[in-house]
Amino acid sequence: MFLDDVLETTPADRDAPVTRPITAAARPSSAIARGQHRYRSVWISDFHLGTRGCRAERLLDFLAAVRCDILYLVGDIIDAWALKKACYWPATHSAVIQAVLTMHREHGTRVVYVPGNHDEVLRDFLPLDLAGIEVCNECVHDTADGRRYLVVHGDAFDAVCTEARWLAVLGDYAYRGVIVGNSWFNTMRRRLGYPYWSLSAFIKHQVKNAVAVIGRFEEALADEALRRGMDGIICGHIHTPSRKPINGIEYCNDGDWVESCTALTEDFAGQMELLYWGRGADHEMPADNASRQKAAA
Repeated sequence: MFLDDVLETTPADRDAPVTRPITAAARPSSAIARGQHRYRSVWISDFHLGTRGCRAERLLDFLAAVRCDILYLVGDIIDAWALKKACYWPATHSAVIQAVLTMHREHGTRVVYVPGNHDEVLRDFLPLDLAGIEVCNECVHDTADGRRYLVVHGDAFDAVCTEARWLAVLGDYAYRGVIVGNSWFNTMRRRLGYPYWSLSAFIKHQVKNAVAVIGRFEEALADEALRRGMDGIICGHIHTPSRKPINGIEYCNDGDWVESCTALTEDFAGQMELLYWGRGADHEMPADNASRQKAAA
């Protein structure tokens, strides 16, 4: 589907959701440049612009190769937590913002931004229009085949973020330390001719408590979607890309652009896919498949 770039696919109150269904024209454009790929909707999140862990170059490559009617930014786009501690903002991070604005202004893409906990400063001003970009606390997406998905960042369903903020901040420090170590480690692997390997993803998949926390997070989101009468839910936050049924609800996590470099897409027939952008063929399996294999074992 993406030649060598994508090597894997898998099947007015600030606290109130946007109840107007977010839809797009169910027809592809004929004016698509060579090498670009067309979708009805795309969900991406957790860029963490302003941190050294952000894989901005790969994100820019993705944004240049994709055209869509609706682009959802599902939180933690700019890492305000990190920027409060140290100013780190290379030119590539500005280029990411410019690429999103170009999609909106020049290609007619509707951009919907759902802030997360790292860019929560925007939540005090919702709903908001930022240069034509719609910013809301959560929203509902109607697919081309008539299904309804709740779109949220997901931190409201993370007990660490809601009940022990100090622990979330401490965990953020530890996580960024792992990411920095992972960057140096993969620089050496690349020089030796080995493909990218995610240390942080490996740790999460090996530690049983982490797997259990992720499972509870997924179930809590699925329960909320069921309570609201939705067919599915789309989120980010935990940097664990996944797409699977939970109690009759389709749970979708679009992953991140620190470890996974993933996006969730919808085509013009309403079919959803989880894309891994620019991975090596022998990279570890997607998180949802890994979890199923581990459970079977």
